[in-house]
Amino acid sequence: MKRTHLPLNGLRVLDAAARHLSFTRAADELAVTPAAVGQQIRALEDLLGVVLFRRTSKGLELTDEAIAGLDAIREGFLRFEEGVQAMQAGQSSHVYTIACPRDFFAAWLSPRIAQFRLSNPLMRFSLVGGDADIDFTEANLDIAVRWAEGPGDLEGIALGAPQMVTVAAPDAAPDCPWIGWPGDPAPGGGDVGFSVGDAGTAISAARAGLGRAHVPYQLAEAPLASGGIVALAEPEPSRRGYWLVAPLPQWRQKKVKSLVAALVV
Repeated sequence: MKRTHLPLNGLRVLDAAARHLSFTRAADELAVTPAAVGQQIRALEDLLGVVLFRRTSKGLELTDEAIAGLDAIREGFLRFEEGVQAMQAGQSSHVYTIACPRDFFAAWLSPRIAQFRLSNPLMRFSLVGGDADIDFTEANLDIAVRWAEGPGDLEGIALGAPQMVTVAAPDAAPDCPWIGWPGDPAPGGGDVGFSVGDAGTAISAARAGLGRAHVPYQLAEAPLASGGIVALAEPEPSRRGYWLVAPLPQWRQKKVKSLVAALVV
């Protein structure tokens, strides 16, 4: 069945004006001018073909036609509010779907999510691949981590300072072969003796003595601290870094705000 196009703005103005029996007080409630209220009421009257208000010596009065429809209109607005609350309740569920590079999840994100869950034990998480072109709607994502120069056309915040560091096994020669990965396939412009699929694997290869790797400092920080690898130079600024991103509707979700706050402390 084809639905009638409803003049929702006009009906909301009618509801306010009917409750106050005053265009001025209705305007105050709706944060518009009394003239705008009058224009909406006249437009609604023209559309419906009925008179909704009459001015009398006692002030504004509703017509019988207006009275006949008000209860149903107000019930309709209540149902709209219930529908909005139901949608918001779905968005505030206890399940996060996160797209994240798996090496970053293993090295940096997973321990922080574990800490977050200590105070949020009912939360559940679903991890999907962190491809930069993943579609938020199609994958039903709440948030994503991307290694990029910024958030692009999404809302976002940097997860730490973007830095790169060159690492190798403690006993590696300073001129050992480079280990390439997609984010830095030819590090230092030198010959690559070993190529791997991501920065985390490059660090593992470096630890095993297969060469040196130029990788994001956040991924190397823990193995550097444990002594499994050593830095061949000081960390240096990088154009790219890890960004936590989402479209604006997801970014505004209460549960996403809570997770963002926990990750960027």
